[in-house]
Amino acid sequence: MSQLQLIFEKQWLHASLLTLFLVGLGFVGQINAVQVGQHWGVSTAAWLWLAVALAVAHQVFVWVCWRSQLHSSLLTRMFGGRGFDVYAAGFSVLGVARVAAVLMLALSNRDTLHMDPKVFRVAAVIAAIPAAYLFYSVKRYFGFKRAFGIDHFDEAYRSLPLVRKGIFRFTRNGMYVFGFLALWVPGLWFTSAAALIVALFNHLYIWVHYYSTELPDMRRIYRETRVSPGGEASRIGRV
Repeated sequence: MSQLQLIFEKQWLHASLLTLFLVGLGFVGQINAVQVGQHWGVSTAAWLWLAVALAVAHQVFVWVCWRSQLHSSLLTRMFGGRGFDVYAAGFSVLGVARVAAVLMLALSNRDTLHMDPKVFRVAAVIAAIPAAYLFYSVKRYFGFKRAFGIDHFDEAYRSLPLVRKGIFRFTRNGMYVFGFLALWVPGLWFTSAAALIVALFNHLYIWVHYYSTELPDMRRIYRETRVSPGGEASRIGRV
């Protein structure tokens, strides 16, 4: 395969599923409960599509950086030893913005689920507990550099052992299974239909990233022919 083909490997899957999700969101976004409200003078519809756009920007950014670095060392050729730091800064800014947009959407569209809010708040706390434990496990047991994907930049990280401590005792892919529960918390706490729909989009879309970008990369980086869903990716526990 050429360098360009390697960079775009499996991105037909990414593009196809993203298109399907966006079309679905277009239909769901017409529901009245999803359109109600505003926050800081910005309509719920605008917050919804901003939250979706940031999610897409975040995952496309990771794909471009990982693949261009893995197959052409682009970032380290451009920024030298600071290549990973530049990538990590962009990753962090987009990641925080992604979460903040869901929170703003929840505030804009609050109280649009007509059930006892106490039930939703209990569910929010339940969702927050494993998400918090996941981030604690990442920090304590292998660090955020590995979580961000430093193995695309530094070969020394590729020989580190599998982590089976903290939340990773229960699953090999804690970030995708539990980490994204954090995005459900605002919608549950503020009983927002729109925020819960966007949380579902985020949770589904991160698995698109796994199958279209991370899994092929892991197979190439670790030279493995058998990588099951939630398998080798947990070695680095990344988003």
